[in-house]
Amino acid sequence: MLEINWQKINNLLPVIVQHATTCEVLMLGYMNPEALEKTLAEKKVTFFSRTKNRLWTKGETSGNFLHVVDMSLDCDQDALLILADPVGPTCHTGTESCFSQLQNEPNWIFFSKLEKLLNARKGADPETSYTAQLYARGTKRIAQKVGEEGVETALAATVKDRNEIICEAADLAYHLTVLLQDADLSWADVIGKLKERHAK
Repeated sequence: MLEINWQKINNLLPVIVQHATTCEVLMLGYMNPEALEKTLAEKKVTFFSRTKNRLWTKGETSGNFLHVVDMSLDCDQDALLILADPVGPTCHTGTESCFSQLQNEPNWIFFSKLEKLLNARKGADPETSYTAQLYARGTKRIAQKVGEEGVETALAATVKDRNEIICEAADLAYHLTVLLQDADLSWADVIGKLKERHAK
């Protein structure tokens, strides 16, 4: 078990749960030794509920579990960060995070949600969205659009038009995301390859 000074924290360990892919902070809870032991054993986040005065596995009634991917204590060993893969919304209000009131959503969280939305358009009616039309027209057309947007981004860069570079790069990122989804891949696969290369 993790080395925690339980007396220092009155037997309740503050736990921050963060989405393993988007890095969005999902919720804050508390664990006693039994809750931590259960979490480690079952790989599903379990808290000690102060209101119910018992162990409480997140998702035990809703099915919206938090599957543990990784965890780390802080430098003082009195707070825990858990990276989790959530099933469904984390908050009881139906939002993905209990901290959904931010006015300015962090960029990478937005991008990850966009990727999820584009994936959801795979089976949609082509009449309802441009993305669904792309999927319906097939891989060849999607690949063609990636090529076109790549060239247009490069051309914008050669004339040093900052606004045009931004617009064309956005088009390229969008179409490349659609292409990845069409191939049943994601940006996580691409980042994994970059990490692999960086390690060398």
